[in-house]
Amino acid sequence: MLLKTENKPIRVLQLFTTLNRGGAETMIMNYYRNIDRTKVQFDFTVHRQEKGAYEDEIDFLGGKIYRFLPFHPKNFIAYKRQISLFFDEHPEYQIIHGHVSHLGYFFYKEAKKRGIPCIIIHSHNTGMDIDIKAPFHVYFKYVSCKYPTHYFSCGQKASEWLFGKRHDKKVHILKNAIDTKTFFYDKNISYTVKKQINLENKFVIGNIARFSPQKNHSFLIDVFSEIYNKNKNSLLILVGDGQLRLQIEEKVKSLHLENAVLFLGIRQDISELMQVFDVFLFPSLYEGLPVTLVEAQATGLKCIISDRVPDDIVIAPDLVEFISLKRSSLYWAEKVLKYEEGYNRKNTYVEIKNSGYDILTNAKWLEQFYLDSITQK
Repeated sequence: MLLKTENKPIRVLQLFTTLNRGGAETMIMNYYRNIDRTKVQFDFTVHRQEKGAYEDEIDFLGGKIYRFLPFHPKNFIAYKRQISLFFDEHPEYQIIHGHVSHLGYFFYKEAKKRGIPCIIIHSHNTGMDIDIKAPFHVYFKYVSCKYPTHYFSCGQKASEWLFGKRHDKKVHILKNAIDTKTFFYDKNISYTVKKQINLENKFVIGNIARFSPQKNHSFLIDVFSEIYNKNKNSLLILVGDGQLRLQIEEKVKSLHLENAVLFLGIRQDISELMQVFDVFLFPSLYEGLPVTLVEAQATGLKCIISDRVPDDIVIAPDLVEFISLKRSSLYWAEKVLKYEEGYNRKNTYVEIKNSGYDILTNAKWLEQFYLDSITQK
């Protein structure tokens, strides 16, 4: 049943854990800002009680936010009941778009039972943290693909990790697209921003990521320690928040680097910060296809990244260097220090757009996909 009228947009339910500035969240917000909201409107589920960084903007754009219990074994009975009641009360949702990967299992199963025509499972990663919940993650990863009607992924490696080969031909690769104009490199802006925050004579290394095991901040600090030992004019800027932030702050203090490392928390001025960075350092243990690396390349930044990041992230080949995590922190530091005297930083607008990462084109495609997915049923 199609629940759209001439005057009302269809409403798409986007499934998330939180609405902070993570990669998947930033990606969907880029699409949300650029989609025609007179035709398609986004609403969101979250699994945390605390307010996320994007929630005010979602409210401004006309979206609704529904809070659910955390996805945890102790909550499964109550969680399933909550989902069932939600669909009883909200029959308007004919499209479910899950960004929680396999952890959307109970949503997908209930939606399938109710005959919802479009159920999307979207892979944003190529691995998972190993912790006490890992056995449950492995199980739901195995069974979650039975119920969705459509399969999305940020890239080929993320598709293989979640879906394997059995759904390969069915998977839509939805680019982690950005507003290329926002991340257009301008040396005058770079100089002005650096001067405003007294960084014009600093060698600035940047990282934007949540503080979680996946992002490998501890090793990043080891690398920066080696950089700082060789160049006391170096500064590390860390943008983001998360469960390991206090632990990393303690490590920075133990290495006496507190005057050389800035913890900026969650920020809205990412495009300006990218202008300030001289090198983007990204030693993740696993990734899908990070939005931040698309943004970094868009601003002409040299990116030193781990070989665990899929190589389809490369848009401007002269900007990206992969390094094995088996290499020492000193080896990584020497790679970063190659750029301490500067380099010919250029605009990559054309490369980004030609590689399919411009948000305007991609938002139009997603909008049409949503509309077609229910009108063709």
